[in-house]
Amino acid sequence: MTGLLVFAMLPVWGQVGDDGVIHVGRRVEPMVDRFLIEEMDNTDLRLQTPRPAEKVLLLDRPWEGPFSGYTTVIRENDRYHMYYRGLPTAGKDGPSAETTCYATSDNGVDWTKPDLGIFEVLGTRENNVVLAGQAPFSHNFAPFLDTRPNVPETERFKAVAGTAKIGLLAFVSGDGLHWHKLRDAPIITEGAFDSQNVAFWSEHEKRYVCYFRVFSDGFRSVARCTSEDFLHWTHPVEMDFGDTPREHLYTNQTRPYYRAPHLYIAIAARFMPGRRVVSAKRMEAMGGAARYSGDCSDAVLMTSRGGNRYDRTFMEGFLRPGMGLENWTSRTNYPACGLVPCGDGEMAFYVNRNYGQASAHIQRIKLRVDGFASVHAPYAGGEMLTRPLRFEGAALLLNFSTSAAGGIRVEIQDTAGTPIPGFALEDADELIGDAIAHVVTWHGQSDVAALAGQAVRLRFVMKDADLFSLRFQ
Repeated sequence: MTGLLVFAMLPVWGQVGDDGVIHVGRRVEPMVDRFLIEEMDNTDLRLQTPRPAEKVLLLDRPWEGPFSGYTTVIRENDRYHMYYRGLPTAGKDGPSAETTCYATSDNGVDWTKPDLGIFEVLGTRENNVVLAGQAPFSHNFAPFLDTRPNVPETERFKAVAGTAKIGLLAFVSGDGLHWHKLRDAPIITEGAFDSQNVAFWSEHEKRYVCYFRVFSDGFRSVARCTSEDFLHWTHPVEMDFGDTPREHLYTNQTRPYYRAPHLYIAIAARFMPGRRVVSAKRMEAMGGAARYSGDCSDAVLMTSRGGNRYDRTFMEGFLRPGMGLENWTSRTNYPACGLVPCGDGEMAFYVNRNYGQASAHIQRIKLRVDGFASVHAPYAGGEMLTRPLRFEGAALLLNFSTSAAGGIRVEIQDTAGTPIPGFALEDADELIGDAIAHVVTWHGQSDVAALAGQAVRLRFVMKDADLFSLRFQ
């Protein structure tokens, strides 16, 4: 290769052997960072653009309103659960008027707000409220489905909520609707918590992980701690963003990627305080609160492979505010926590739009499966070489897209860079098209089982193409 970029080995939690070989096994490896990449020649990592889709939920119930937010979406089998703060009037964090609201769907598009009858709110039990009258917990109540093996049925759903004054408390539920505190004392006490704080069971790290709001050098930032039982937590450690400019991250929305749980995806709200696009007068004319006109926000993509490190390969906006002044007001465009499958070859996340306005709603955002970013080659062509890796399985599958004129060929090398007989570039069949899981072949044959367990490198020779992910099976 000529004109190539060479990347230093990054320390990664439990995925690189003592010999420096990356153990990919049968995992899906999305091209979201430089973890697998050793050299790039006329190729680059390119951030993809999610596609705004339907307005799925109007926040129009009397107990919901313009200041509803901090949304969580969970897929459980064929059922989608959505939780969000209901708040018709703005005020200090944690007022008694806040509720935790619920909606459900069987396709992620058509959502129902069921009349649950659990709490009386504004004189009626005909509402979709799952938590009320327990200030300040509805301010930032953030649930998750606990995937830890052998978790008790009565604790299948867990949540964290709280403020700096009282700390984060743990809640549990068997059905996701009826919640109670796991204990009266807080589980985490060191943090600002004045945002959506998120937790989950990490199969990768074999422990619970919580990511929460702190302030660091004047910036809204993120810290994390871990627990083996959800009650006793380690001392918080601030997240490291590498050698990147500091930015205000209002929410972090970190979750294991459902197709690759060893990789955490964070679609975070980037807050730009004082960066005004909409005047106070114009905000009022739009039916909004003037005090929420002075800032703007978008969403950025961060990733983590465990530990206290976020990878910020991409500083550019992942989800831009888009057209319309209503998208350029304060605290709008905050992504929900939760990335979910939504059909063949697609996945989705959700975003709160028009915060502080009468038109406040939640919108669905779609993107290709594994399609956060790609290794991109232009029409002139380019190459990418992986670090040494060790796999399991008998076939290599690629998630890729090419133009009609483009293509991808794959060479398998030994660790010294010598092509392995039968898998050299001249043996490789060119891949042309667009597929989520296309089997790579050499002279029409796909079997790579003889190389399983060995340390090898993959050389991708590409033209007008994007590689989104790879995996062996």
